[in-house]
Amino acid sequence: GASVWAWLGVIGILMLFTLALTWLAIIAGLNAKTVDGASAFSYPLIFLPFISSAFVPTDTMPGPVQWFAENQPVTSIVNTIQALFAEQPVGNDIWIALAWCVGILVVAYVFAIISYRKKVS
Repeated sequence: GASVWAWLGVIGILMLFTLALTWLAIIAGLNAKTVDGASAFSYPLIFLPFISSAFVPTDTMPGPVQWFAENQPVTSIVNTIQALFAEQPVGNDIWIALAWCVGILVVAYVFAIISYRKKVS
């Protein structure tokens, strides 16, 4: 029952997060010596949803895990998506999610350009 605007918001956030992660993968691809080394980069990223609010509320997690879960990008993205689909106010989660996505994108882009220039020179 989510509105068209909510769906567009979800699609936009997911596309932005995917773009940011793609630039992170480009850095790994440029710096890895082998294909296996480049693909191994993604393993830590696979675990981020499991240590977020995607499956359980963060307030049910033990102290250090809760702190990490509340301060990583997937939690704010999941909270935003859940709020959009439920047509509830997204609060600050949407701004935190966008800040994470744009921040990761900009930093990864800069490092990818640096890596590329080192590789071609």
